[in-house]
Amino acid sequence: MRISIWPGAGQPYGDVLETARHAAETGWDGVWIADHFMANDGTGSDPLHPVLEAGSLVAALGAAVPRVRIGTLVYGNTYRHPAVLANMAATVDHITRGRFTLGVGAGWQINEHEQYGIELPPIGRRIDRFVEALLVLKGLLRSERTTVNGEFYQLTDAVCEPKPVQDPLPIMIGAKGEQRMLRVVAEHADMWNTWGRPDLIAHKSGVLDRHCADVGRDPTSIVRTAQALTVVDGPAPDGVSMPVIGGSVKQLTADIAAYRKAGVDELIIPDFLLGKDATKFKAMDTILNLIRA
Repeated sequence: MRISIWPGAGQPYGDVLETARHAAETGWDGVWIADHFMANDGTGSDPLHPVLEAGSLVAALGAAVPRVRIGTLVYGNTYRHPAVLANMAATVDHITRGRFTLGVGAGWQINEHEQYGIELPPIGRRIDRFVEALLVLKGLLRSERTTVNGEFYQLTDAVCEPKPVQDPLPIMIGAKGEQRMLRVVAEHADMWNTWGRPDLIAHKSGVLDRHCADVGRDPTSIVRTAQALTVVDGPAPDGVSMPVIGGSVKQLTADIAAYRKAGVDELIIPDFLLGKDATKFKAMDTILNLIRA
């Protein structure tokens, strides 16, 4: 099972860079960056807390940090036209010399759309739009010319050059909805990502397998990734709505083993609860040793 770090974009760029460099120097497999412009309402976060933009971050890290894969967790489809995103992704793949993973999702965070005047359609329409966006992305990144005559996107004999270094550049879809979004994963994704503890991941992975069978897809062809807030040695924080693993080294060891048993190919560790500076790096080293044991 691969192991990757997710540095929160709500910290200074220097801290993100040092976290990514520590990961690269010590043997981690990847670095992931979330795509948000502000803190989410209703989480108790400061609404004015600075948040760095994902596309700029992955390009900067790709140029400054060697070896590890760099990816987005995940670009919200509502924020950027998929033709623009395809060109961004191809460029970052050249900056990283073929180490980029394009993570995409349908979009969800309400306050970003409200403040910026970006349309956030109802979930069904949002998924319809996302499926068309995937046709645009895959066409531009993998074909010489692309025509899409859809309801949301219209491309005519469109080009995206240069193509990515990777052939194909992997597309990861962030999805948890069992009826539609996991079917979209089965139809279009090279990789799948969602939040969850091992039991939930095992359940949703089984749902994905059934969708793969329905569409005639080999389920083993989809790489499965997951994340949860991670505590290395201490109590889990109160009032946290997101899934949490660890709390002690013994419990974290058991949780990692459960992810393996659930068929997770890559475990992504948010750095949100790992502390700062030397404390964070010590926690990262402990996690890496548990994964490699």
